[in-house]
Amino acid sequence: MSRIVTLTANPSFDQTVALPGPLERGTVSRIEAMTSQAGGKGVNISRAAVAAGLDTLAVLPARADDPFVHELTAAGIDCRTSSPAGAIRVNLTLTEPDGTTTKLNEPGAAVDAEHADDLAATLVRHAEGGDWTVLAGSLPPGVGVDFYAALVPRLRGMTRVAVDTSDAPLAALVAALPGAAPDLMKPNAEELASVTGASAADLEASPTATAAAARTLLDRGVGAVLATLGGHGAVLVDADGAWHATPPPTTVVSTVGAGDCTLFGYLLAQLRGLPPPERLALAVAYGSAAAGLPGTTIPGLDVLRPEQVALRELALT
Repeated sequence: MSRIVTLTANPSFDQTVALPGPLERGTVSRIEAMTSQAGGKGVNISRAAVAAGLDTLAVLPARADDPFVHELTAAGIDCRTSSPAGAIRVNLTLTEPDGTTTKLNEPGAAVDAEHADDLAATLVRHAEGGDWTVLAGSLPPGVGVDFYAALVPRLRGMTRVAVDTSDAPLAALVAALPGAAPDLMKPNAEELASVTGASAADLEASPTATAAAARTLLDRGVGAVLATLGGHGAVLVDADGAWHATPPPTTVVSTVGAGDCTLFGYLLAQLRGLPPPERLALAVAYGSAAAGLPGTTIPGLDVLRPEQVALRELALT
């Protein structure tokens, strides 16, 4: 059975609050619904793998008896833990009826070098034999921004590596190319712009501009770039070409976790042996289905509509 290993360096209890109307600052707002779930980008991908019937292993810093780990185990996720620096953080998400999402994220407990080294060693120890290893999300305070950049070369040769991160860890990864080049990167428009010198607004408006920016990362050793563009879909660029996909009509409920599901959709399609355009179609189908569900709900295979994703090939000069 195919296996996806995930790393969540900064896990969180994700609390989602659904508001009955627009958020008004400085006023009292009533809550329509509230959910809490053990989360983090890597954890979300492991949840999607379980829902799709794939084997998965989630690596994260936590006590083995932490309620966070118990929740994941009960959900069918095999966990491997490293020594935690403190309590798992809480992230709060406010969602409005029109799909507007406001996130309030705790930074997480400060980590020292011993904790960071233990987490990296735990991942490397369990990544061998995995079809994909996903390095996803933010890093907790105290971890060097080059944490992912240093991990990729250690994993190369034993597993394919996908990276989904932002800000300083993303910049450090790109600065370390080609030595730290992963098989797949999944930036959004703002993240892609930040490491290529492009304008985020231009990338959102132009799939061709997005593909051209992504191509600069391939030229520096990255295997493929899956760039998400929100409601404008996503662009995939690899050695075989470039494609743009737009999602089917979707009533957006919550965008939390949609990017994680997009990444998982690509991985699932690759493991199924599908060609790049169909990988992109399944990725966008997953992301749009997730956006139509509350909180960080992972869509099941039965609600996906890849056949309704509009695909077109992009010409790069």
